Amino acid sequence: MAHTFLLEEGRWTFEGSWLNREGLPLTIKGRTLVAWSAENWFTWVTKLDFTDDERPGISYQYRGRLDAGDRQYNFVLQHSELGRIEGEGWVAPDSIVQHYHVISDDDRPNQRQHGFESLYRLDASTYALSSGIFVGYSLVSTMEAQLKRSV
Repeated sequence: MAHTFLLEEGRWTFEGSWLNREGLPLTIKGRTLVAWSAENWFTWVTKLDFTDDERPGISYQYRGRLDAGDRQYNFVLQHSELGRIEGEGWVAPDSIVQHYHVISDDDRPNQRQHGFESLYRLDASTYALSSGIFVGYSLVSTMEAQLKRSV
């Protein structure tokens, strides 16, 4: 079974939990759109909302290039909280794994921030997402969610 997330255009919804280092889990919901251009460039846009409405939502805008048959790709990401990010991803048989570094040159303190995202395929329409953000060597937040393809 081939990957349907990222490798195919599509709309996805997700629900899950966000955990901060010093807090209780927060319920999240979101939407994701993946689109491709004719030259093997993808755009991946995500809007994540916290259901308690106490914390503002987070938006992600990825842009990367993945040639047919390749397993590795590079991407840039504009993150509403972290700023500009660069990263790389690997397409494994059952998962898509990404690692990134914050490179913002604005007023946000990046303090060697970096993170990861892992999307594990459960079936053609469902993926399990696990991600984390680090400052230095300390894990400061994680997210776990289930993505479902919208019809």
